[in-house]
Amino acid sequence: MPQPLVVAPDYPEQPIKLAVLLSGGGTTMQNLAECIAAGSLHAEITCVVASNTKAYGIERAKQLGLPCHVLPRRSYDDRTGFSAEVFQCVRAAGADLVCLAGFLSLLVIPDDYAWRVINIHPALLPSFGGKGMHGRHVHEAVIAQGCKVTGCTVHFADPTYDTGPILAQRTCPVLPDDTPQALAERVHHEECQAYPETIRALAEGRVTLDGRVAKVLA
Repeated sequence: MPQPLVVAPDYPEQPIKLAVLLSGGGTTMQNLAECIAAGSLHAEITCVVASNTKAYGIERAKQLGLPCHVLPRRSYDDRTGFSAEVFQCVRAAGADLVCLAGFLSLLVIPDDYAWRVINIHPALLPSFGGKGMHGRHVHEAVIAQGCKVTGCTVHFADPTYDTGPILAQRTCPVLPDDTPQALAERVHHEECQAYPETIRALAEGRVTLDGRVAKVLA
């Protein structure tokens, strides 16, 4: 039988330490910070890494008093060098778990963070994933395809876009008169529940991995 993954060995005596990586507005980071402040998530955001100098998430991090490292992806010649710098920040912050939160740059995940990097995607993978499928593009594609249901997916990150083992999914309807913005807001509501729930499951050792199948124990 697959053994539970141990992501935060000092939990629950110590909160699980999170590194949040972002490229845009930082709404997912804001949600995690609010859950922590409300006491519904026993966690601490120990660092934020932004890959875009214009990301509003940088300002959000400042407002929240969170240490934020700005590492423009374009400043690095390749993915390997960029990833090494990112994980140097993550290690220095003592992060147990890396949470991709609208982070658009593909990473090379080092061995010491294998199965300790997760992502949230605004669709029901494996549909509507892959390079270029982020934000508004996803919701436009869902509407154009005539889907009646969409949602969000939390999954382990791996060497390619949106293909890691799925941890959790939540659904919501696609309405006949939906706009991408309206649909995005409905999906984000589900994201705000799915991400902290998954982080709790990982912190509590309730996740097992059998090949490409991740199971979350009740």
